[in-house]
Amino acid sequence: MSMITATVVAAHGRNYVVQAGGQRLHCVTRGKKSDIAVGDQVKVRLSAPSQGVIESIDERHSLLYRSDQYKSKLLAANVTQLFIVVATEPSFSDDLISRALVAAEAAEIPVHIILNKADLPDMLTHARARLQQYASLAYPVHEVSALVDAEKTRADLMPLLRGKTTVLIGQSGMGKSSLINLLVPDADIATREISTALNSGKHTTTFTRLYSIDAETAVVDSPGFQEFGLYHLKEGALERAFREFAPFLGGCRFYNCHHLVEPGCAILEAVSAGKIHPARHALYAQLVHESSQKVY
Repeated sequence: MSMITATVVAAHGRNYVVQAGGQRLHCVTRGKKSDIAVGDQVKVRLSAPSQGVIESIDERHSLLYRSDQYKSKLLAANVTQLFIVVATEPSFSDDLISRALVAAEAAEIPVHIILNKADLPDMLTHARARLQQYASLAYPVHEVSALVDAEKTRADLMPLLRGKTTVLIGQSGMGKSSLINLLVPDADIATREISTALNSGKHTTTFTRLYSIDAETAVVDSPGFQEFGLYHLKEGALERAFREFAPFLGGCRFYNCHHLVEPGCAILEAVSAGKIHPARHALYAQLVHESSQKVY
């Protein structure tokens, strides 16, 4: 049977939906291989008119994923930017935002923070204050309201999306699905079609999927999650993933400084001087500890 090149548009377990032109195929992999992410460009060998086997993955330009001690969870490949979706209510997790920022920095993926439900003035002031620490690090924060001010939200976000592949992540309840439905025509129909192809039925919210807006623009929607493990990042990658550390790296007394308790540490001195937020350094220390617990 012939071989074609396709884009993975949905993943659920070891079942995948790929798109090749106007053709959508339900695919599996050989053996137990499952290291394929939505957004991957793959080579598929057709096994039936609407089915195929993924034989290989093309080289990736980027890969965003999270991990615990034992395994990794791929989020998306070949994305060019990340939208972290939060809301004025329910309350969002600073830990998840900070970890997602570290993951994106490590993968060299630009980030935008999208503050949804900005139409709630009583909640907006508090949310703005909480996001200020990220805005002060030059991460753009965009205030939108997907439901109350849909036209303005679309007008504000579409220029950011054009020509890019953007992955959206966020906790449940932040309004991510409302944003997807606003930005992607017929997103609900596409989701139902993909769910049928994956035979996932009622589990339509548990798989990642890619929606093409036009030939050069795509949006990747991921399931809501509460934790963002980064056990896979080694200490060297971690220190470079905190952008506020950059001016001080190389300034420590010891060349192999861990930036935890060492005397003459430029990072610790910057924390004491108020140049690095204590919560960000505490996260760095926690991630270094988690990295040491990774089981390979």
